[in-house]
Amino acid sequence: MALTDPLGDLLTRIRNGQRARKDSVVSPASKLRARVLDVLQREGYIRGYSAETVAGHDGLRIELKYFEGQPAIQHVARVSKPGRRIYSGSKELPRVRNGLGITIVSTPKGVLSDAEAREQNVGGEVLAEVF
Repeated sequence: MALTDPLGDLLTRIRNGQRARKDSVVSPASKLRARVLDVLQREGYIRGYSAETVAGHDGLRIELKYFEGQPAIQHVARVSKPGRRIYSGSKELPRVRNGLGITIVSTPKGVLSDAEAREQNVGGEVLAEVF
């Protein structure tokens, strides 16, 4: 089955895994998914991820993170969707929960958090928001 929104699928797997209190979830591998997971790991929302082969296909095992029994990720949502892409300049990047959350942005310098994008003065496609 072909996915029309692979990043949305990744975020849904993470959301569902945390609601089910799983230690880890597996997602099909892609470069974009790995870069988004890099940002989530740098910002402390997941413990980490590793590449593995599942039934002959490359996959990513994502180690979920909990704090005092609660998931580290309280909310994760896709902003820019296949039917409607959302772009933002470095000065107009949205702040999530007044700076307590992050926005994941795909820029010419790679996939960055909103703070990293502002620091490097680059804008791009707003992929997701996390808090």
